[in-house]
Amino acid sequence: MPRRTTAAPPVLPGYSYIRPLGAGGFADVFLYEQDMPRRVVAVKVLIDDAINPKVLSAFTAEADILARLSSHPSIVTIHQASISSDGRPYFVMEYCPDTLGTRMRVTQLGVERALDTGVRMAAALETAHRSGVLHRDIKPSNVLVTSLGSPVLADFGIASAVALADDATETIALSLPWSAPEVVRGDVTGTVQSEVWSLGATLYTLVAGRAPFEPPGGERIGRRQHEDRILKGRYVPTGRDDLGDRFAAALEKSLAKDPAARFGSMLALAEELRWAQYELGLPPTALEVAAPEWASAAAPSDASPARTPVISTVNSESRRAARAQHLASSQRRREMAQEDRAGGPSGRRPVLLGVGIGAATVALVALLAAVL
Repeated sequence: MPRRTTAAPPVLPGYSYIRPLGAGGFADVFLYEQDMPRRVVAVKVLIDDAINPKVLSAFTAEADILARLSSHPSIVTIHQASISSDGRPYFVMEYCPDTLGTRMRVTQLGVERALDTGVRMAAALETAHRSGVLHRDIKPSNVLVTSLGSPVLADFGIASAVALADDATETIALSLPWSAPEVVRGDVTGTVQSEVWSLGATLYTLVAGRAPFEPPGGERIGRRQHEDRILKGRYVPTGRDDLGDRFAAALEKSLAKDPAARFGSMLALAEELRWAQYELGLPPTALEVAAPEWASAAAPSDASPARTPVISTVNSESRRAARAQHLASSQRRREMAQEDRAGGPSGRRPVLLGVGIGAATVALVALLAAVL
């Protein structure tokens, strides 16, 4: 299937476009430079063809979810969300230069890094679950790597509130290699236990260099055959002898066919991975999980009013939009600075100041004459 062509980047006031980063099913991601404070950022923009009430609602939900959860150190940070002058919704998030999915294609992850990533992701997902959110699409390509080398969870585009799961049954992620059997069968669109499977499958992939039920030799198989392997295939160990017994057992338990046989929560999985670190003589990763008070405050409320679609306040034909177009060009900004130095608005300040002083002097003389 041919890859969709990336749409033209929008003009965003205060940001200068640099280059495209990627194209997904409903959105494009671009690299921009923010003017103030100066930094590079990733901007996710909904494509024109996908702008309909249902997709707009999902896009708004993703921005809202990230805004609630991105205070967690292992969840990607969102900076801003709005509508561009041409009507496309977008949000601005921290730029992460790599993903673990990309790194995995080059080499298998070391045990220390895999365990550290597992604890961090489990803690991030436990925080999301406590605030009423299921991610629904956990896989290596959605674990980004920040500029400081830390893993962060991203792409909550099809996440949904647990409390609203009945309203979200039409939205389902089927990233097959990392989808739990009950999701593949269509029994559920997502549960805590199905996410335990997905994280276990992700960690398995990172250390084995292949998904849990893919053929070991890299043989390509069809979708139906892959589904059959997930539903009926037997668990095969990673083949690595440096994982330690506890880590290997944790992977197998996470990938149990019966959801009840898996870890009951992400917190339980994180604790087991920390024990595996301890037994391997590795420093345990800090377990950063939101306090219950924070989680309840961040959770969506049934009493909250329904969100209406956000409408751009920028008219594409307005002078403000034209000004944004000029500001998007660094060349234009340099030209404006040169104009100011040559007698632009800053050159008129002495004249205006002189007029003000003159007017004040006339007023003072008139007042003195009246008194005398």
